[in-house]
Amino acid sequence: MTCSASRYDPSSRPNRLAGARRNLPAFAAPGRTPAAQRVSLPEVTPIALVSAALSTAVSRTASISRTTRETDIQLTLDLDGEGRIDLATGVGFLDHMLELLAKHACIDLTVTAVGDLQVDQHHTVEDIGICLGMAVREALGDKSGIRRYGSMTLPMDETLVTAAIDLGGRYAFEWRLAIPTEKIGDFDSELVEHFWQSFAANAAVNLHVVLHYGRNSHHIAEAAFKACGRSIRQAAEPDPRMKGAPSTKGVL
Repeated sequence: MTCSASRYDPSSRPNRLAGARRNLPAFAAPGRTPAAQRVSLPEVTPIALVSAALSTAVSRTASISRTTRETDIQLTLDLDGEGRIDLATGVGFLDHMLELLAKHACIDLTVTAVGDLQVDQHHTVEDIGICLGMAVREALGDKSGIRRYGSMTLPMDETLVTAAIDLGGRYAFEWRLAIPTEKIGDFDSELVEHFWQSFAANAAVNLHVVLHYGRNSHHIAEAAFKACGRSIRQAAEPDPRMKGAPSTKGVL
């Protein structure tokens, strides 16, 4: 039996893929879409997206006007602000403290006050605390979906202060913070406590403030306002997991 070897010639193989290639759809180069398949979409900017989201949000703002024989106060508040302020209370140290509060609570706050400062600062400071408490209570609405509780232990140089708040609708106030001097500049130190007591009573909240240690009167007052601001912010923030009022009673 004779076997003859033959050399393989690739050119003699039928090109079965040629016809198949003719029937394949045309593909664009990577990263490009064929003109026939392109779809025109409306241009959407980040600003438009943010505006659409905000238009569906519930506004948490309040405006309070309160006039007595002792003071005339106009106050506006936005709980979902950015710390913007416009303050004219007539009491320089209180303006400073309210600026700190607005920044750390991340609220927008406008306060205009005309008070009987020829007597002393007491009525003006007290009544602004009252108006701020009323505004927070109004802006919170039915309190659905908020965290309700907030607390902050805050250092201010040598000073350490804790503030804790419950926005549950009941008033309680515990103040364990002694300021060592009667005056901070020309401001009566005892008015720091009186401001927050007036706020808590009119916001209908539990507010506890504790000074762990500290020596400088300005630092102690500043730490108290900052800690309260941070606590308010935390408690008032929406909780995405909380459905309805944050209470087993079903209402606050």
